[in-house]
Amino acid sequence: MARKQTMLDKVIEAIPRSQSSDLYWEGSFDEYLEKVRDNPGVTRNAFMRLHDMILAAGVTEYIDNKKKIIHYNFFDSLNDGTADAIYGLDIPLERFVNVLAAAARGYGPERRIILLHGPVGSSKSTIVRLLKKGLERYTATPEGALYTYSWKVPGDLAGRVSLPPGGEDAEEIFACPMHEEPLRLVPDQWRPRVVELIGLPPDGPEVRIEGDLCPACRYIYRQLMTRYNGDWSKVVDHIIVQRLVMSEKDRIGIGTFQPKDEKNQDSTELTGDINYRKIAIYGSDSDPRAFNFDGEFNIANRGLIEFIEILKLDVAFLYDLLGATQEHKIKPKKFAQTDIDEVIIGHTNEAEYKKLLKNEYMEALRDRTIKIDVPYITRVSEEKRIYEKLYSAQRVPNVHVAPHTLEVAAMWAVLTRLEPPRKQGLTDLQKLKLYDGKYLPGYTAETVKELRKETEREGMEGISPRYVQDKISNALITQTQGCLNPFMVLNELEKGLRYHSLINDEEQRQRYSDMIGVVKAEYEDLVKNEVRRALSADVDAIRKLAMNYIDNVKAYLLKEKVRDRYTGRDQEADERLMRSIEEKIDIPESRKDDFRKEIMNFIGALAIEGKEFEYDTNDRLRRALELKLFEDQKDSIKLTSVISHSVDRDSQDKIDVVKTRMKKEMGYCEICATDVLNFVASIFARGDAKEAD
Repeated sequence: MARKQTMLDKVIEAIPRSQSSDLYWEGSFDEYLEKVRDNPGVTRNAFMRLHDMILAAGVTEYIDNKKKIIHYNFFDSLNDGTADAIYGLDIPLERFVNVLAAAARGYGPERRIILLHGPVGSSKSTIVRLLKKGLERYTATPEGALYTYSWKVPGDLAGRVSLPPGGEDAEEIFACPMHEEPLRLVPDQWRPRVVELIGLPPDGPEVRIEGDLCPACRYIYRQLMTRYNGDWSKVVDHIIVQRLVMSEKDRIGIGTFQPKDEKNQDSTELTGDINYRKIAIYGSDSDPRAFNFDGEFNIANRGLIEFIEILKLDVAFLYDLLGATQEHKIKPKKFAQTDIDEVIIGHTNEAEYKKLLKNEYMEALRDRTIKIDVPYITRVSEEKRIYEKLYSAQRVPNVHVAPHTLEVAAMWAVLTRLEPPRKQGLTDLQKLKLYDGKYLPGYTAETVKELRKETEREGMEGISPRYVQDKISNALITQTQGCLNPFMVLNELEKGLRYHSLINDEEQRQRYSDMIGVVKAEYEDLVKNEVRRALSADVDAIRKLAMNYIDNVKAYLLKEKVRDRYTGRDQEADERLMRSIEEKIDIPESRKDDFRKEIMNFIGALAIEGKEFEYDTNDRLRRALELKLFEDQKDSIKLTSVISHSVDRDSQDKIDVVKTRMKKEMGYCEICATDVLNFVASIFARGDAKEAD
């Protein structure tokens, strides 16, 4: 009789019995040399590996205001279920990767601390977190493979107080405590010859053998060389080479140091400490086997160490940090300086950095630091992506987030970060739109470049994304109708300003509050346009009207004729059609030629950049087209009937059609579609004659 399958059996079936066997590879030193010959990349240093890891995810190039920008796909997301991803910081990240590239080539930055500097909540920690997670994944792949070694130590090794169980013939396995590169076992004077014998192609990657053994491995090496009368070949017979996969949780190749109360923290947290229990085994506190090489610098060897709030470090830690940075060496207690190979990344906020500039005792640290500013995002579309990832339908399954809710939150956050434009006649809101790639008449890509150049600290001050997230969360919890709309979020943002811990200036608080009003006014325009579009027709109708207008404008400017799509006959440009559209946005007769040339130049500029023209690419033209179509069909439904107490059956049917279109094409639900229609109808009912009949 067959045994009934248990729940454990099902679990075992679901989990692979053996993960990739390559991750658990062990072999001799000779087998490792074969691996080095086949793939010299296994000997890369920490900077090389980190740089290659980022490039392995691919890059995307794009043009932003006539400037080529490189986007590194690595920082998009690791698809591990977290919200970790970097948006809108391509330029700071490009600077960061350039530093890594220079360090990987040995141009100097490898002897510096990389300091990520910026306001609170600007993604500094997220950048480092992505790098640490990335190393864990990359070193588990064939491309990111690296190796370390262990010793098979004879039981009677000299210097031991008592023999291990099994006596003199027993062997202990002693793992290199700092996960060092196995080629460090090759003596200095032999290294060039060994590299030559490996037989690498002249145009291929080089084999790197840098640094000396750690004190514990050097002790064992020296004892074995003594035993075998200097026969190095017998010494390496005691070596087991192993695959190394980095892990922050297991403290392998990734370290993190966070300043604490100076009374409860000393430099041994960085460089290790004596293991007093092992003194009884090895007989001396100067025996390196009785020392725990488990400080953050030790365990981060071959990888990366993160210093959280690095500028809050006590001066006592400064000496270890400077030596590790400049010389790539640390000084464990009672032992000689020890070589390390790791990327040192710190991050700090604005206030701490200002203290550093004033502290003359920290001049050595400043001199060994490469500062990379990580500002707040200044593009609404990128800021919005942060909130979309956090408040997606999967993460907030029971509440519908109405269209533009996250967009208005992003608009307000970005407005607080922008410096007032110096260009006369340009408003904060217009500057925000230009930064986000929107087209505004009279402004070009050169304008945006000038606006960015004239700023001094743009993005280094303003409202943090964390504050916005907190207020969106509050609004989600307090809403009662199952739908979160923009006004709920804006009201929460405004109320919270009274208690914002980082705003001490009442004038600044008032300015941020006034910006809420600016965003509300912009939102009103957005929803009025959307309701018009829903009332007027579908997108195809607007697109056809746009193409018709463009064809006529082109014919008018080139003094050509237009072929009628219905009759097939050539005819003069339709002046009446063109003016009926242009008048909707107050283009006077005297300026019609300027506007038409502006539109054609805009289309030509898009073509040069390889982009296709769409009716909604140009905001003014889109608005004119929507108003024209709305005007043509306004008599089919009276919008103000939405808020009346008695709606006839025919009007109600038309309102239902509009709601259906808003739900299907614009992302509204029944609740927010009804609310928006009521809101826009009330605006028109107050006497906005231009917007309604």
